[in-house]
Amino acid sequence: MTQNLILIMLGCAVLRISAFSTTYLNYVKPGFRPFLIGAGAVLMILGVAGLIQAWRPGKGSPGTEAHGGAPEHHAHSGGGSPDSRDLTAEPGRTPSPEPEPEPEHDRGRGRERVRHPREQGHGHDHAHGGPRVAWLMCLPVFAIFMIAPPALGSFAAARSETPPPRSQALTAFTPLSGDGPVDMPVGEFIGRAWDDDSRSLTGRAVRLTGFVVPSKKKGQWYVTRMQIACCAADAFPLKVAVKGIQAPPPDTWVEVTGTWIPQTFGKMPNGVVYPQLSGTDLVKVDTPDEPYE
Repeated sequence: MTQNLILIMLGCAVLRISAFSTTYLNYVKPGFRPFLIGAGAVLMILGVAGLIQAWRPGKGSPGTEAHGGAPEHHAHSGGGSPDSRDLTAEPGRTPSPEPEPEPEHDRGRGRERVRHPREQGHGHDHAHGGPRVAWLMCLPVFAIFMIAPPALGSFAAARSETPPPRSQALTAFTPLSGDGPVDMPVGEFIGRAWDDDSRSLTGRAVRLTGFVVPSKKKGQWYVTRMQIACCAADAFPLKVAVKGIQAPPPDTWVEVTGTWIPQTFGKMPNGVVYPQLSGTDLVKVDTPDEPYE
């Protein structure tokens, strides 16, 4: 019954973060929502079915349920011979011979004594509960209901490696239209900064949304978004170095407006190089429902 209750709790936790909130977006991409809802429903159905089966009254007397229902009968070679399970308890019967004692030289050597056939099946442990490791299934339930781990932030971004930019220019970027600041994903800004041979970012004000990650270099910090392929386990940071504005506290979500600082080197240096933004305005915002790009 306990195992079925854990299944129900786990199913409720999965449904809570996927069907009734957007918390699941802290862990996986939006396209996984139908699969999470289906998995949570299956867990609940299995748990309820197990509880119904556990509550259903058993068949047979209590004395026979411990060994699978029907009482044990030992087969005899002679036709119609009486039951010989305990001949010593019936009057007029010759008691069965006792097992021979162990030899003296075999005693105390740690050998396991062979059990008598009449002892088989009556000395085993009747505790048939599941393994204790199954209780680990409670951990995600408690984590979701009590802690609700947030999306990856500055701690993970500062310790994850960013893929190096490509060394060849692309021409797939569309021209930027309008006169005011252009709202742009951090990933698109990085792509235009490194790969746009038309240099469409030159002189254009853009607005980036992300969380703050401190920098080891003085006078700059990073506006960052984590990018995932399927879940938070494969996330890596997309960073843009911001200059000209004092850094807010780490993990603060902001909208920073500024212009691109073109690179001054001719050939892409080795290692990871982050594009730079000359900041002109900064506004603190709430954490978006979908924190990853």
